[in-house]
Amino acid sequence: MADVARLAGVSAQTVSRVSTGHPGVLESTRREVLNAMQQLGYRPNSAARALKRGEFRTIGVILFTLATTGNSRTVEAIAAHAAREGYAITLIPVAVPTQDGVLGAFTRLGELAVDGIVVIMEVHLLDAADLTLPPGVPVVVVDSDAGDRYPVVDADQAEGARQAVRHLLKLGHETVWHVTGPDESFSSARRAQAWQEVLEEAGRPVPPCEHGDWSAESGYRAGLKLAARPECTAIFAANDQMALGVLRALHEAGRRVPEDVSVVGFDDIPDAGSFTPPLTTIHQDWAEIGRRCVQGLLEQINRHTLRPGTVLIPTALIERESAAPPPADQRQ
Repeated sequence: MADVARLAGVSAQTVSRVSTGHPGVLESTRREVLNAMQQLGYRPNSAARALKRGEFRTIGVILFTLATTGNSRTVEAIAAHAAREGYAITLIPVAVPTQDGVLGAFTRLGELAVDGIVVIMEVHLLDAADLTLPPGVPVVVVDSDAGDRYPVVDADQAEGARQAVRHLLKLGHETVWHVTGPDESFSSARRAQAWQEVLEEAGRPVPPCEHGDWSAESGYRAGLKLAARPECTAIFAANDQMALGVLRALHEAGRRVPEDVSVVGFDDIPDAGSFTPPLTTIHQDWAEIGRRCVQGLLEQINRHTLRPGTVLIPTALIERESAAPPPADQRQ
């Protein structure tokens, strides 16, 4: 820094202000300092600044997989909003969803020096009934039932499922068949419970679920079973990838969508409008989920307070061409 100051003809304090982006520096002076930095190959030591200030401008993210749409889109949104606030993210995947695995990732992030941590839970832990995290580190949990102990951010999974089922019933279908996600998934459980509650409240029969694993292949296998049921005229798939598999199965079985069977998905992935037919689905606001995660961490970092509770981000029904009234002989 002293070498840069001599070359630029300024004080070391001015070099420090330029390197930290301080606004109180003349533009001409800033250019001189930046030119000197470039000539000398000088880069500010962010680690040293972090130790001096007690902040690292980094957010840790713990998750079990990036393979699912929800996790990948959530991480993308967190990274985007963190960058807007001048933060980077450090990603730590946990191979097996256990309490010990989460604690190990927590410890690792502590060694890497982060200001706060987002834990994307997604599934129930295999070795513990509840998530327990070490105190003293700002934390936000995504997609969990831990709102009584930690700040939790999630899409309103239940209301999204209700919107999907009510839409199909409103079109005139007697009932709605359901392709679930994995049994261990929080989101899948909330969507399945809401599906069942809407049917029961409407006095409609509740068909047996077909179980999937979020993949299009599992949706295809479930779709083949449902396609063989002539009484099945409406299907709610717990995500768009499984809905894609359902559409393929129905097509191969000679059952037209939406003339014979209506299909509604969940997520509103970017390709949902390009399915054949374009998929009616439930939109999740990933950008808002990411923003609220970062905002929740920054509140804790700046105010040093932990406020448990769950923030639900609204979902929205996106009507396209895969849902319509049932065949005339099966209408309510």
